[in-house]
Amino acid sequence: MSKKTLDPDIENPEHSTPDDSVTDSFADDMEGALPEFPAELPVLPVRDIVVFNYMILPLFVGREKSVQAVDAALNGSRYLMIATQKEEGIEDPSPADLHHTGTVVMIMRMLKMPDGRLKVLVQGISRARVKHFISESPYMIAEVEALHEPEVDMLTVEQEAMMRAAREQSERILSLRGVATSDIMSVLNSVNDPGRLADLIAANLRMKVTDAQLILECTDPLERLQLVNNQLVKETEVAAMQAKIQNMAREGMDKAQKDYYLREQLKAIRRELGEGDSGEDDIEELARMIEKAGLPKEVRKEADKQLRRLASMHPDASEATVVRTYLEWLGELPWKKLSRDRLDIPTAETILNEDHYGLEKVKDRILEYLSVRKLNPKSKGPILCFAGPPGVGKTSLGRSIARALGRKFSRVSLGGMRDEAEIRGHRRTYIGAMPGRIIQIIKQLGTRNPVIMLDEIDKLGSDFRGDPSSALLEVLDPEQNFSFSDHYLNVPFDLSKVMFICTANQLDTIPAPLRDRMEIIQIPGYTMQEKASIARRYLIPRQTEENGLTVEETIIPDTVVTKVIQEYTREAGLRNLEREIGSICRKLARKKAEGKKGPFKITLKTLPKLLGIPRYIDEEKEKELLPGVAMGLAWTPFGGEILHIEVSTMKGKGKLTLTGQLGDVMKESAQAAMSYARAHADQLGIDPDFLEKLDIHIHVPAGATPKDGPSAGVTLVTALISALSGKPVNSDLCMTGEITLRGRVMPVGGIKEKILAGVARGLGHVIIPSQNVKDLEDVPAELLKKIEVHTAERIEDLLPLVFPK
Repeated sequence: MSKKTLDPDIENPEHSTPDDSVTDSFADDMEGALPEFPAELPVLPVRDIVVFNYMILPLFVGREKSVQAVDAALNGSRYLMIATQKEEGIEDPSPADLHHTGTVVMIMRMLKMPDGRLKVLVQGISRARVKHFISESPYMIAEVEALHEPEVDMLTVEQEAMMRAAREQSERILSLRGVATSDIMSVLNSVNDPGRLADLIAANLRMKVTDAQLILECTDPLERLQLVNNQLVKETEVAAMQAKIQNMAREGMDKAQKDYYLREQLKAIRRELGEGDSGEDDIEELARMIEKAGLPKEVRKEADKQLRRLASMHPDASEATVVRTYLEWLGELPWKKLSRDRLDIPTAETILNEDHYGLEKVKDRILEYLSVRKLNPKSKGPILCFAGPPGVGKTSLGRSIARALGRKFSRVSLGGMRDEAEIRGHRRTYIGAMPGRIIQIIKQLGTRNPVIMLDEIDKLGSDFRGDPSSALLEVLDPEQNFSFSDHYLNVPFDLSKVMFICTANQLDTIPAPLRDRMEIIQIPGYTMQEKASIARRYLIPRQTEENGLTVEETIIPDTVVTKVIQEYTREAGLRNLEREIGSICRKLARKKAEGKKGPFKITLKTLPKLLGIPRYIDEEKEKELLPGVAMGLAWTPFGGEILHIEVSTMKGKGKLTLTGQLGDVMKESAQAAMSYARAHADQLGIDPDFLEKLDIHIHVPAGATPKDGPSAGVTLVTALISALSGKPVNSDLCMTGEITLRGRVMPVGGIKEKILAGVARGLGHVIIPSQNVKDLEDVPAELLKKIEVHTAERIEDLLPLVFPK
């Protein structure tokens, strides 16, 4: 038997050893009769302990009333009445909350703790009953009377057997718990009084407070011994079962499992009680989740295999956590859940027109997809790639497509992604492994056919962690993605129902195999008329609302919007235009916040006060170009731009100097222009020996910006001929195209963006290669009305156009 845990004030008391408790109690008992105690005593309430006669134990006293009761006892007779609370949770018990039968104890020693509590050592003196409470404040005082027991003179055979049974049961309990029995049993064998033997055993027996209180209140020694014997029988069974459980746990453990000894005991206890183990509950829950998920056959086979593995593992093993997380992923993925497509073509067209102005080719492609989907539901999802300058609405167009289809939408930014595991996931052998971004999004959306936008696919990187663009080959291939294998899942997942939409600013940086898997849809920059319409329909209402204004309070005429487009923004997209409109709205919002009343009308005169001086002015267009200067057209990821090329000649011996951060392609074009000029000097009216007399310097301004591409050949040869012949080039003309040594003008790309740049600069003529005439179909009719397009098949065709005089 071991000492019961004592907790008088929800504090852990110190524990006395069983041997000390029994030996001290009996030794003290041998000293003779105990002194009488006063009739009125302070009362000390305790929570979960019943104090018996001859019991010595330490108590921690922390409650204010209890501390004062102990102080009063120490200042008086050193006697206390200890009464057990009926409910442990009561912090400030009243007399009605206490059992009126308790034990009078004597305080043997007292020690004050640094935190203000008292540590007292007490010994049980006599059973006592509270006759009535005299006072409750500042501490309880009660009138008590001792409970006398009838004396037992001669023991009957039955009583002797009862005492012997109590000793034997106590010895058995001690042996089952591995406690040395010789000293304790010698003390128990020396006690011949049934009442004292019952109190001695009960003081060291693990019991519920209610059972202990029942024994305390029993004044008949023989009846009390019988109650103790009943408790000993229960304790013997519990101790035997505990020993059995410990043996079962030890047998089931090897050296690596000794750290889980206590947890194994808990499992064994639950098995004996027939209760479900928490690990088994988790496995059953996972099995139900997997059954409900509707896994494909091969995936279900793998899931069942992992379930069997998990059932054979210890619940707290690290491998079990990995397997459990893996099974949760399998169970939570939408293997059979599909969003229902909205296949109403007119409604989808209306939604696309509401969200975006223009972009007819893109809208037609989406409506074509819906039409095919309506006629053939088994068709695979397309892989679209929107390519165009920033700010033209590529990303927002993907959200509109999802709304038109009635599908869920998510976006993944690929810009700067260098780790292949972001796409394919990590192997489960790594700590903290997770599936790739694609699988994570599908789980989050809860459907197998969402619209997923892969943004900035042209800005993928690669390093020692792998090449994400290569990982995307399987994701974006309709012939492969029906069985996409994520490294974490390691089972095929069908991505063929997902509608992937990619965006890119330029296609050159996309690897050719990846670009081959996508359907490229070019989204060029907006014309001035398109920008004005979009500003009127979308940008102005949105900015007025975001800045706390109403459409009625903000009056921005079309002439002002056109002025902002012409003189404050020159871009292919709409971001800077929206920023300028937002700047206007913020200044109007300040006026409104200062108490001024609208409506606020913006005019051409007040515009510079709101936005400052114009950033781009028409005076940049030169009325007449000097000889050796020509204007070309260039394509950039941000739209088309005008490119000035300057050629200067000076006395020398044919040295060619190229400046302006020119790339290899433009350097080769300059050399080709030089060779053409030398070969056709007579026809061009220039000195055939110019290289022996002159040095030539070709420069492209804005030298801090690198320049390259196959679009400057005709501009270079025109500027070179102009410099050598002294003839100025038409100042109202711009051109684009590449040349060959034989004088052919080769086709180039980005015709719409380049013509848009020429119109924005106010030029009236543009020369394009003859083979680019087909690209004029993509140029809006209003643009072609503002600039005259000329075609050239050979360099000879350029001369009448560039040198009109």
